[in-house]
Amino acid sequence: MSSGTRPEVTIKFGTDGWRGVIGDDFTHENVRTVAYAIARYVVRAENPEAGVLVGYDNRYASEHFARTAADALTLAGIPVYLAEHSSPTPAISLLVRQRRAAGGIVITASHNPAKWNGMKYKASYGSTALPSIVAQIEQELAAVQSGGVPALPPRPALLHSLDVRAPYLDALDKLVDWDRLKSAGFRFLIDPMHGSGAGLLKSLFDRHGIACAEIRGHRDPLFGGANPEPIEPHIEPARVAIRGGQFHAGFLMDGDADRIGAMDSDGAFINPHQIFSILLWHLAGTRNIPGDVAKTFSVTKLVDKLAAKFGRKLYETPVGFKYICELMLERDILIGGEESGGIGARLHLPERDATVCALLLAEVLAWHRKSFGEIIRELHKEFGEHHYGRVDLTLGPGQKEKALEHVGNRTLSTFLDAPVRNREDLDGVKLYLGDAAGSPRQEGWIMVRGSGTEPMLRLYAETNAAATTRQILDRAAAFVRSL
Repeated sequence: MSSGTRPEVTIKFGTDGWRGVIGDDFTHENVRTVAYAIARYVVRAENPEAGVLVGYDNRYASEHFARTAADALTLAGIPVYLAEHSSPTPAISLLVRQRRAAGGIVITASHNPAKWNGMKYKASYGSTALPSIVAQIEQELAAVQSGGVPALPPRPALLHSLDVRAPYLDALDKLVDWDRLKSAGFRFLIDPMHGSGAGLLKSLFDRHGIACAEIRGHRDPLFGGANPEPIEPHIEPARVAIRGGQFHAGFLMDGDADRIGAMDSDGAFINPHQIFSILLWHLAGTRNIPGDVAKTFSVTKLVDKLAAKFGRKLYETPVGFKYICELMLERDILIGGEESGGIGARLHLPERDATVCALLLAEVLAWHRKSFGEIIRELHKEFGEHHYGRVDLTLGPGQKEKALEHVGNRTLSTFLDAPVRNREDLDGVKLYLGDAAGSPRQEGWIMVRGSGTEPMLRLYAETNAAATTRQILDRAAAFVRSL
């Protein structure tokens, strides 16, 4: 069956744009369809004369898919500015805002496996499209799928070249105290995981005489056989390099450099929840920058406690940075983030950006002259220990639905032999568990949610002991697989 006769449901927007398997549902024909739907939205709801920016990542044929999208936009008479080279998604977001463009398209599947690619739409304010904008694009998409893309030739006179990296680096150069960073004498490892963030953070560090080294900085559409997601188990090359290179810390980025990961000098992984907590502790506490806090439903409760300590209102949203972005546009939000490492701060944009977060983390280390591990231990001493984990399950037919139905049953009084003390269902189902009979005291929760971008079930958990968290996730995964 050709891609032109596939059911319309193959093009579906998830928590962050549309993604598909390259050559299956992610084809030039479908990219053209989605891009033209976005063009129709821009003509109706934005200022089309301001133009649309188009960028792309390091995935297989991303530059060619980007040109297809750009050509489709010109069919609607929209000026298009196509990136000269692969570039991070947040760099496109920044330039959309700086140039007051009508919007931006990025060809990327972010952290997904190599066989995937996708399209993200960045709105005129320079960040993730709000749910209301996505709904309008989906309406236009339905119309284009029904009526087709006009059989017109592209209009090359409307296509322009765009230098993304230089203005992006110039903007980031103003965010941190470089004198403090340089005087600290630290040496950093940078791991862009073969993604489009390669060379950027290193360029900034080199510019200011900060010692650093970069690994996995060349383009590899297969990402070295790992997913370009800065979490375990995909970070082993960084762990090996940091243990052998006398680095004070390491910074990792996902495939389009909007998600951050970090590593301590001993190779210990600093997960996104800890990063969020450290940045909140520094920005609200040390620097006393005003503003409230926003987090998605699956983020650590340590953030709640930090927000309360610093007198900041806490907002909790469904999973997806688009909900964080909406709050950052409407309210005075200092920092907002999600469980997957997408964190944004008011110092820059209402947008997640791994390079910005890495700069701020480097500043934290230089300011306090402590390792990430030392800071986390101080936070645990003050607020209690918080140990988080996540398991992604690819299941057989019907298992995902059975699991969600089971935990969604409001009469459920125990789960994994522990009493259910409370429940929340903002996005998926979160069960707060009490002590099982005869077990050590535990404080924690488990959350069950279907992925918004991939065909899988996600299990999240947090307790006050790493072993307990691991046990809960293992038992929950076994239970789901038995359904």
